[in-house]
Amino acid sequence: MTQSGGSDRPAPVTAPYGTWPSPVSVELVAGKTVSLSDVRVDGRDVYWVEGRPTDAGRRVLVRARDGHVADVTSAPFDVGTRVHEYGGGAYAVCRGRIVFSNRGDGSVWLVEGGPPRCLCAGAGLRYADLAFSPDGRFVFCVREDHRAQDGEPAAAIVVLDCTDTTDPAFNTGTPLVMGPDFLSSPRPSPDGRYLAWIEWDHPAMPWDSTRLRAASLLQEGDDPPRLAAPWSVAGEDGQAESVIEPCWDRSGHLLALSDRSGWWNLYRFDTTGAAPVALAPMQAEIGQPHWVFGLRSYVPLDDGSILAMVISEGAAHMVSIRDGAVDPVALGHPAACPLPVEGGGFAWLDAPPDDAAAVVYGRLGQAAHVLRRAATLPLASADMARAETVRFPLPGGKGTGHAFFYAPASARYQGPAGGKPPLVVMAHGGPTGRASTAFSFKVQWWTSRGFAVVDVNYGGSTGFGRAYRQRLEGQWGVVDVDDCIAACQYLADAGRVDPARIVIRGSSAGGLTVLLALARSDLFAAGTSLYGVTDLRALARDTHKFESRYLDTLVGPYPADEATYLARSPITQVADIKVPVLFLQGLDDRVVPPAQAESMVAALRARGVPCALYEFAGEGHGFRQEATIRQAWELELAFYQQVLKLPVPPALKVELRVDASVA
Repeated sequence: MTQSGGSDRPAPVTAPYGTWPSPVSVELVAGKTVSLSDVRVDGRDVYWVEGRPTDAGRRVLVRARDGHVADVTSAPFDVGTRVHEYGGGAYAVCRGRIVFSNRGDGSVWLVEGGPPRCLCAGAGLRYADLAFSPDGRFVFCVREDHRAQDGEPAAAIVVLDCTDTTDPAFNTGTPLVMGPDFLSSPRPSPDGRYLAWIEWDHPAMPWDSTRLRAASLLQEGDDPPRLAAPWSVAGEDGQAESVIEPCWDRSGHLLALSDRSGWWNLYRFDTTGAAPVALAPMQAEIGQPHWVFGLRSYVPLDDGSILAMVISEGAAHMVSIRDGAVDPVALGHPAACPLPVEGGGFAWLDAPPDDAAAVVYGRLGQAAHVLRRAATLPLASADMARAETVRFPLPGGKGTGHAFFYAPASARYQGPAGGKPPLVVMAHGGPTGRASTAFSFKVQWWTSRGFAVVDVNYGGSTGFGRAYRQRLEGQWGVVDVDDCIAACQYLADAGRVDPARIVIRGSSAGGLTVLLALARSDLFAAGTSLYGVTDLRALARDTHKFESRYLDTLVGPYPADEATYLARSPITQVADIKVPVLFLQGLDDRVVPPAQAESMVAALRARGVPCALYEFAGEGHGFRQEATIRQAWELELAFYQQVLKLPVPPALKVELRVDASVA
């Protein structure tokens, strides 16, 4: 639990910025913190997925029942899925029956009062977005088929029969929908008469253009249901409309989110084909980019109201929608929309700005009860940096940029009078992601040591409407870089940071932004790329299906626009990078393969630029294991201590090397 400081606290010790001893230890970040996600409710039971770095990052399904918290799955099960590589929607619950995907081999398992029983285990098949039929007998889900030797994996919506006891190796699911490049969100109506789903095709991403479809569900005897008479509900071909998160309310009305107004808002759709009704028009977002399955931005309630998570200016808050009226709701800081619990109250994953994330249960107007906290923080209130919303002018009079700024924070230390802190610039991934104000070790690790942090919501980020997302269309590697540079310049000009000690870090798409920022500006003293993109041509050729045409929108069609791909790739900008670079890379990464980092390091070293590459076995696109997380944080801190020449001995030395022939 977070400690609060008292009035008798000793006066802070003056020490150089960036050198403060910190209570945010590597043991806390890597070993004593679990990840929490995907909260579900079944009657009075609350479920969630818990990732445990001390167990090689294995994800465990956990249940809270009658005040008792216990694991539902045990080793070697790893609750997750690799559909679209990013996964999501890996389990479902209904009346005590549980179905989940095992990430390691893609198999699907059923739990109903005893040990898990395998439903399907076909080699080369993956399942995600699991959803029970109203009676709990069938499971609708997305199947990704990797069995073909050539071409892309095929998507389908299939149905699994929980009563089927045939050999799971031959039970691959009964196909209901096939044909579109991508499928998601199979959602049966409460009466079991209809199924709704989302589909889209290359080159669109789900935040660009999707279609909402529905069909009647027919069933004969004990056979699995089949579809009849599908129809289009919203998102016709050729229209730039992103329709996501279909859901049926208790009355059988189909709801979904659409950005047809320029903002993801909530609509009610009629199964007869009548025009959709906007339930609460607003210039704010109810919805998030569909990077993973199972997202939940709103929930219809039994009283006819709808609970929704609204994102405005990049920050989230809860509201209640009824008859067009929108009223604020006090339910903490949910990372996804809370779910009603039988008997009253709600359960959700709370992500406050001043404490670790937690699975909680609470009622309106009452303090929430913590079911599981990601970590117990040994921090005083003064140790935690709070987000300050920053708006800064974009170059060329192109509008206003958005970021969250965090000043250094410590209960025991302060910087020297007149001194200015070094700045860590964070470029989020995606690039269709967003910076959040939730408590994060990615911020507090630095601020508690005397660094300032700016987390930039560059053009293309979500939470600011479709037009802001579209600023990045055809401009990836330009707009994102310009915005990060502009944010740094704004803070330096305002005298809030030391302009001679600015470093920039980013993962995945953010890694590309980091490397291009180093090439384009002399503001930065160093940069860190975590599994970042270095060669756009290689990314277009080698990445997985979900993102294989993403660059058509961000850069241009490949290979027709190969010249642009070359101009925007960090691997072709090596001559303009003059400062040290640290690369951290998983060897099992299928999204950005290790060859990207390896070729960039070789090119930099050949030109005499000092850099270091650390590769981690058993890690993919993002780090899960305790030893990896620990080493990554220690290396990055030591790297900045070395290159910024901070007056504190680093915990370890980063081996910054150049090509031997150059040295």
